[in-house]
Amino acid sequence: MDGERSPGCAAVPAAFEHPRDAAQFKRMHREGIELYQAHIVRFAFDPHVHEGFGLGAIESGVERFRYRGSEHLAPAQSVVLMNPDVLHTGRAETPQGWRYRMIYIEPEVVEAVTGERGWWFADPVAHEAAVAQRVNALLALMWRTDDALSRDGALMELLDAVRPLARGHRTSDACRIGSDAGLDRAVALMRDRLADSLRLDDLARVADLSPFHFQRRFKARHHATPHQVLMALRLFRAKQLLAVGGSPAAVAAEVGLVDQAHLTRRFARMYGVTPGRYQQQLGLLAAR
Repeated sequence: MDGERSPGCAAVPAAFEHPRDAAQFKRMHREGIELYQAHIVRFAFDPHVHEGFGLGAIESGVERFRYRGSEHLAPAQSVVLMNPDVLHTGRAETPQGWRYRMIYIEPEVVEAVTGERGWWFADPVAHEAAVAQRVNALLALMWRTDDALSRDGALMELLDAVRPLARGHRTSDACRIGSDAGLDRAVALMRDRLADSLRLDDLARVADLSPFHFQRRFKARHHATPHQVLMALRLFRAKQLLAVGGSPAAVAAEVGLVDQAHLTRRFARMYGVTPGRYQQQLGLLAAR
């Protein structure tokens, strides 16, 4: 992936506190796609967003996550189907944690390779063991091969495997960031002014609401406070900048975080790896 964008939220050190916790990103050769695999036992992901679809499978254990205001369980042999820009969390439901693989793929890439527009998933978890096994195998193949044709073939098969699960309509998803006209303007302001110290009054004004009613409607729509969404957007932008080689200190300043240490803490809480480890995994820095 040679383009400028990367798809796909207590201080956390470069290595997890629990010896069995591990997470790793890897680039595809196509722009707008990232692969991810992890085994999480103790770590809990802060609310975060991905610009692309998050498609994957649970290999073992059970994940609990909050998505569109509801708690969901994803056990072994289930398929995870997350829509773009939806705030979500993640933590282990069982003592042994959960092991899983994901692909984060931007909607434009899905449209380009399938020739179809408007994919949307009504449910974030599908209890389809055969599909989950197929998705897991294809993601494992994409991870280990460096052959572009092989990766492309596996990508097409993966999208074909989850295509029957693409139901619902984008316009009916009330919890997608930006799905309300007034709140859309507020989120757009957040995106445009990530480095600024925004006040609730600023956001309420562009939404044509009083601060009180803005806060209530925003939380009802997104199941998160404006500050939580702003932080998720800041960290997602930081991830994009780090993916094209930005220095953590410069990235922290550009997205409105206090310093590199603040970026490191927040980034690790959202994505499970530090900025430096993330860049190492993408091949931008030599491993230490």
